Amino acid sequence: MTGPGPDRPDPVTPGDRSSPPGTTRPGDTRPGGAPTGDLPSGEAPAGDGGASAGHPGRRSGLRNPEAAVRGLGAGTLGLEALVLLLAIQPIRVVGGDFGGAAIAATVALAVAAVLLAGLIRRRWAWSAGTVLQGLLLLAGLLHWSLFGLGVIFALVWAYALHVRRVILG
Repeated sequence: MTGPGPDRPDPVTPGDRSSPPGTTRPGDTRPGGAPTGDLPSGEAPAGDGGASAGHPGRRSGLRNPEAAVRGLGAGTLGLEALVLLLAIQPIRVVGGDFGGAAIAATVALAVAAVLLAGLIRRRWAWSAGTVLQGLLLLAGLLHWSLFGLGVIFALVWAYALHVRRVILG
């Protein structure tokens, strides 16, 4: 037996369904009152140039590209600090001569990375992050494993800078 009954509700028709937030249906309007038409999700209408209303010339598709880039930078620096701190003991046990100076340099670099992650909103923090990668490479003079970590995180930081340049221009 099919159809509505006392134990089954009426079937839902496509017009009864509510759209998820952020999606539009034909005939819907944008906040400014202009109709959206039948454009696929995420596609800008002709003549808009792909720019969002709040950020002319930006085509990243992100609602807040600045915040996304800041999150990438802060996450990269935070991960670097965590890896540096967690690497101390295994390097001491397996790596041989990992003296007090190397441990102090590793802790100082990790603290600097955490501070820069918190200050990533400042424009100069990106340059300071690049300097931090250079200092980590120089710490490789104290122990070869710090040079290895420096190469890895310098490459990750270079990628973060590339993404920043692509998204923010």
